[in-house]
Amino acid sequence: MSGAHQGSATSPFNQPKAVFAVAFACVVSFMGIGLVDPILPAISNQLHASPSETTLLFTSYLVVTAVAMLITNWVSSRIGAKRTLIAGLILIVIFAGLAGSSNSIGAIIDFRAGWGVGNALFIATSLAVIVASASGGFAGAIVLYETALGLGIAIGPLVGGTLGEISWRGPFYGVSVLMAIALIATVVLVENTPKPAHKTSLSAPFRALRHRGLLTMSLTALCYNWGFFTILGYAAFPMDLTPIKLGLVFFGWGLFVALFAVFGAPRLQARFGIAKTMYANLALFAVITLGIAIWVLDKPALIILVIVSGIVCGVNNTVTTQAVMTVSPVERPVASAAYSFVRFIGGGIAPYVAGRLVLAVNIHFPFYVAAGVVAIGIVILSTAHGLLGEAERNQAAAAAAASAHGPASAEARAEIELEAEERAEALSGDAD
Repeated sequence: MSGAHQGSATSPFNQPKAVFAVAFACVVSFMGIGLVDPILPAISNQLHASPSETTLLFTSYLVVTAVAMLITNWVSSRIGAKRTLIAGLILIVIFAGLAGSSNSIGAIIDFRAGWGVGNALFIATSLAVIVASASGGFAGAIVLYETALGLGIAIGPLVGGTLGEISWRGPFYGVSVLMAIALIATVVLVENTPKPAHKTSLSAPFRALRHRGLLTMSLTALCYNWGFFTILGYAAFPMDLTPIKLGLVFFGWGLFVALFAVFGAPRLQARFGIAKTMYANLALFAVITLGIAIWVLDKPALIILVIVSGIVCGVNNTVTTQAVMTVSPVERPVASAAYSFVRFIGGGIAPYVAGRLVLAVNIHFPFYVAAGVVAIGIVILSTAHGLLGEAERNQAAAAAAASAHGPASAEARAEIELEAEERAEALSGDAD
């Protein structure tokens, strides 16, 4: 499945225009994650909000995104993937613009929540559309998707910092305009998609989480995202930099995310396998987060550690996404929705908890907690070691078959992926 084309000569960047239209929209959508980082202190100062209140810009956005993920397949199975993409893009355009027009922190938090609904509809459906439309197979589609994610996360802080120098409202208006462009490209370039043969029920993501492999990977991702968004949501405050300088710091971080998601992760996974790569990556992330906890008031050390953390974030994004799809015995859109629901809950709660912990204890404590939560993720992951081992064997078999066929016919490549999926389904059935 996810490894089915690693041996193929097909480039993940040789895609139809429709795929690039959706990928561009993905870049802009993921910009929304890091966009507010450089302007958090400015919003806090100009709207007279505490850092803890300001972190709710992350919490409302991500928690609502997580909950809305549960209805994405219910919606798309009834109106089709293209219409779901368009609905999500329209909501983002509207609520990003409204956030920029707000005059209170409460209003921005509310509009970020509406933005989160659109983001959920778009993100969950965009991955499915890219996978279905991409010419390089599943692995190539994942690389392209993670490239868009990395670029969005990298560019978001830079755009936020640049426009934030003019006004904290600028980044919100900027996303609204860019998403309007993405909306037009999607309407024009993406073909109308037929409605699925069967409608997905609202309970499908919850039922999917009954499978041990998917639940274990999702809980591991929740722990990882706790550390990820503690850093992303609160590290900007102790840095005490101007918006443009904060934008450059998080641009450096996002650049590492993009580079290691696209180039580092596949090489590490090919050399060490899924399990070893994930264990080592999570352990390194826990150590980096611990370092931030210790040196959070040492500005140069904090900046370096935040930027370096992008390396493990990039590797984790790609390897975990491929692993969760490999061990999931359900349809990929349902698996994606269930997985995203769990992991985004961790990402949404973490920044707000960090702000409360700073008030209750000190600036170091939330990062100590984050390092501990990431370490717990390693323990949770270890309970699915057998599943990861089988996923590695499936990917190795699929890659070997792909190499044997070379740039084979679409039918041959489909057979390779189908065989890998059947092995994964059989394994998950045994595990249940």
